[in-house]
Amino acid sequence: MGADKQKFINREVSWLSFNDRVLQEANDPDVPIIERIKFLGIFSSNLDEFFRVRVASLHRMGKLNNKQRKIFGGSPIKVLQRIQEIVIEQRHTSDRIYENILSELAASNIHIINEKQLSKQQGIFVRDYFQRHVRPKLVPIMLNYASEFPMLRDKTIYLAIILSKNGVANSEKYALIELPFNTSRFLVLPEDDGKFIILLDDVIRYCLDEVFYFFGADNFKAYTVKLTRDAELDMDDDISESILQKLSKSLKQRKKGRPVRFIYDEEMPQELLKYFVRKLHFHKNDNLNPGGRYHNFKDFIGFPKLSGNGLFYDPKPPLAHRSISTHQGDFFSLIKQKDILLHYPYHSFNYVIDLLREAAIDPDVLSIKITLYRVAENSNIINALINAIKNGKQVLAVVELQARFDEEANIFWANQLREEGAKVIFGVPGLKVHAKLCLITRRETRKIKKYAYISTGNFNENTSRLYSDHALMTANQELANEVNNIFNFLDNNLKHSGYKHLLVSPFLMRFEFLRLIDQEIKNAKNGLPAYLFFKMNSLVDQTMIEKLYEASAAGVQIRLIVRGICSLKPGVESISENIEAISIVDNFLEHSRIFIFANGGAELMYISSADWMTRNLDYRVELACPIYDPDIQAELREFLHLQWRDNTKARILDATQNNSYKTRNGETQYRAQVDIYAWLKSQLSDSEKPIKAIKNV
Repeated sequence: MGADKQKFINREVSWLSFNDRVLQEANDPDVPIIERIKFLGIFSSNLDEFFRVRVASLHRMGKLNNKQRKIFGGSPIKVLQRIQEIVIEQRHTSDRIYENILSELAASNIHIINEKQLSKQQGIFVRDYFQRHVRPKLVPIMLNYASEFPMLRDKTIYLAIILSKNGVANSEKYALIELPFNTSRFLVLPEDDGKFIILLDDVIRYCLDEVFYFFGADNFKAYTVKLTRDAELDMDDDISESILQKLSKSLKQRKKGRPVRFIYDEEMPQELLKYFVRKLHFHKNDNLNPGGRYHNFKDFIGFPKLSGNGLFYDPKPPLAHRSISTHQGDFFSLIKQKDILLHYPYHSFNYVIDLLREAAIDPDVLSIKITLYRVAENSNIINALINAIKNGKQVLAVVELQARFDEEANIFWANQLREEGAKVIFGVPGLKVHAKLCLITRRETRKIKKYAYISTGNFNENTSRLYSDHALMTANQELANEVNNIFNFLDNNLKHSGYKHLLVSPFLMRFEFLRLIDQEIKNAKNGLPAYLFFKMNSLVDQTMIEKLYEASAAGVQIRLIVRGICSLKPGVESISENIEAISIVDNFLEHSRIFIFANGGAELMYISSADWMTRNLDYRVELACPIYDPDIQAELREFLHLQWRDNTKARILDATQNNSYKTRNGETQYRAQVDIYAWLKSQLSDSEKPIKAIKNV
């Protein structure tokens, strides 16, 4: 066990290290000030999900066997204790960063003020706003008189209030107010020699006398509290219920999941804190996290759009694709001539929507098949599919109902598509469908031709402006036919075809990746070119890590770009000396997966929907697609080159988990996301204009 602990980084600790990289962006003085506030929001949102899923899972683990202990790096209790230590340390860092940001905003004449700092005129404005927009939505609960303690909702902010009357003994009463979720967290006050913003929390604090006038109180103290609940779904094996019914029932139970974290204002009096802990039935090892005055910093992702120089990243208009820039219709002719690779968010997602819209009205298109994991709230993808149905096309949609935190939206879209006449299926029992695929079948001169769209990211026009992904449009019939085989498997679980080109999990992806690494090991021993260059979001699976260690020991040179969790320890003597790893956290979220194998000098290259986690390789329907077009291979090679040379936003991944930036050593400054945009733009002629502004993170 000791040797294993030396070889692997605990996945939970590694995830917290990733979130620390997000926090570094909030602390970077070179990042525009409002963008830094947003990174604080992303840090907070990430942490909420971490507790709802990972920490909740550890609480439910119970006793582990030796194999499970290897995976988690020790007993759940010890891991939870380590998590608590790191989270408290990061919270102090986050609070300090926030205070620094407040000072820097003030230097720019932008002020976030509380209820005690309001001027007389601002106070009048706040009370008027409260009466019109806030008070009608408030439901105060007098805890002393309630028959039972209310159920606190997950991810919701509450004000725990002590109200009393000065000079009257034993007049203290406890009350609870939930901050309305459908009201902006920020109120921008009328300009008065500067810009002033007050949080909704403090708007309510300022007006508590109007809420509790009935009790004659004249002294109010309010403390923010928030509860995080277990977000795992309980899906039993009762086959008499449809998956829609089961999931709907489980989603209701999620809202009542076991509390796994209680965050409270550290200024809260001990008696009030003990009252909440007792009523919530928290135990000794539960996560009681003291915090600052404000919680749910994720709301800061939606910080007001203030005017001013240098507050935000300069918007970069999406670029035209050099093969589509002069396109005036007939996507199918373009794709038939040559494979097309789209780089998001540098290229517009509108190309995909245009392809589907064209397919919807093309009289020669027979059918559209698509996998839907996460779609936008107002989805143009769904609209295009519905339009295709109305134009007589057969539409098959594989909707993943268990896409975490998107379940309710996916149930809605599944019902919408069904009502319009689409065939909607929910994949294979026990396997999440995570592959990002679309297949269009068309009749051409008495022949049937298929066109495939294979992506590393979702069919979501909103996240496509924020996530860095790649998507291949191809008319290669061998690839398209194998994509069709995947849809046949999903539609008929008993029908499974072999694959000569695509690497598909849970069937052969793991085996093929291991085989390809073994070939690199063999080539290294025979003096042939041997290297691996991989980009992914998470690297956790121990079998794959062990194989990378084996390759390193054989002399294979390995470069890894891992955005999030990395349980592998690079650069360890006698274990991973030939492995280097970096992580890039910047304006766009690095989401694509790319795998390059030297293959003795005849490189093999794949884009994929799958990270190297056990769930992706063994328990999901995932896809890795080979790239055969030499020009596109060159594109991906250049993309990775620009990422690897980054010395501005790249952090070194190693056993220390220190997240040290790659040093410049007096070299030219390189920033991958800026350089990639410039590189793609340089491929266009002067007449090929960018499209419209990318919405930045």
